Formats: sequence, C-alpha cells, structure tokens
Amino acid sequence: MTTFNFQQFSVRQKQSAMKVCTDSILFGAMALVNGGDRVLDVGAGTGVLSLMAAQLGAARVTAVELTDEAYQECRINFGASPWADRLTSVHQDIQSFAQATGQSYDLIISNPPFFDNHFKSGDPLRHIARHTDRLSYADLIGIADRLMAPQGLLYLLMPLHAVAKFAAAAAASGFYLVRQTDYRAYTHSEAKVAALTFSRTAAVLVKDNLIVYESAGVYTQVSEQYLSAFLLRFLRTGK
Repeated sequence: MTTFNFQQFSVRQKQSAMKVCTDSILFGAMALVNGGDRVLDVGAGTGVLSLMAAQLGAARVTAVELTDEAYQECRINFGASPWADRLTSVHQDIQSFAQATGQSYDLIISNPPFFDNHFKSGDPLRHIARHTDRLSYADLIGIADRLMAPQGLLYLLMPLHAVAKFAAAAAASGFYLVRQTDYRAYTHSEAKVAALTFSRTAAVLVKDNLIVYESAGVYTQVSEQYLSAFLLRFLRTGK
C-alpha cells in the first residue's frame, strides 16, 4: 500500500523502509500529548507519529529523519495535512540536530532502530531503520537528556527483549520508566513490543497489557477507543 489513508490525513509511504502498521498507529494514538506541547519525533520516517501528535493537539512538532527517501515522503505528508503550519521536517542525523538546536521539547517520541547485534537486512534502507548502527541506545538517552524539558516525557516503542537493557541504561542517566504497556495481538498471544514512557521523576512503574484484537480483524474495545479518531473504519458518517 503506497498510501495509507487516515480520517484526517494520509501517509505516502512508497519509498520509506518502514510502513505504517497497527503497533505504530496504537503507539501514536496513545501518546501523552497535551495541548500546546512541543514534540520531537526522532527517526520520523513517513511522519505518521508526528501527524498523529498534531491531531492530538501538539502546538509544534519537529520530525528528524536521516534517510532522504523517508524525509521526502515525510515532507510531502506534512504539506498535505491540515497541520502543515505546525509540522517541521528536518533531513539530518539526530545527533547533529541535537547539537545545533536550542529548543527543548515537552515530549520526545521515537520508534527507534531496535535490533542490536541481530542479523542484518538485505535492504539498506530497512537496515538503517531497524538497527542501532546509526542510533545507539546511549545516543538516544543522551539526546533526550539534552533536549527534553525538565517536566517532559520520553516515549518509545521497543521490542520486549530490549526493554530491560534500555531501562537500566536510562535509569543510570536519570530517566525512569514510569509506564510500560505490552502489546499482545490476541489474549493468547505473547507480547513482542511495548510502549514505554520515561520521566526524570522517579515513580512506581505502571505496567499493563493492551490486547489488540478480539478475533481476526476485530479490534478490542480498548484498542478501538484509541484508534477510533484515526482509522477510516471508525469514521462516523451521517449524523
């Protein structure tokens, strides 16, 4: 699918390595965006998370993307959206961006490259998008330390096998895991990824599960609550 259509915007994704998927949409829909927030999207890809943050009420969203292919689609997607004046796409590595910008952010979101010492993809763009070669965990934590506002949040989508390692490294730098939501496709399925929220303020970890589907193609009530403002299938017509 070269274009993924949402209720209020569309995502062109012909050239981008990582396509829109259910996990990423749920992750974006669950983002703790407050009206007026400044949001930074690290490794933005097509910009889908930035667009969702704008729909949720963010005042300004900056999307930083390394690969030219994804950046060009992100730029097009932003320009065609209802929030073009609130969305900025940047074609740059996040490390250089963090050194140059003088801005701080209320929310930093990322679906980061998460495979560390795993087999490499034969597709160079997909390899960059999925592996930590260009953005290590230490880099991501350092970027958050530099750019996140004192009361801000770091919000990540990561595979479960990486959570303990990343959380330990984050805690050593003063970032505390305060919420973890494990995504399970069905009640009987094992969770593979989790949405993680980090804060500079330590708190008791809130840990829960989100079951995505009741059955094939049928979302659970909880999933539907998050997705109902975004997916076309939930668009209500004829009031």
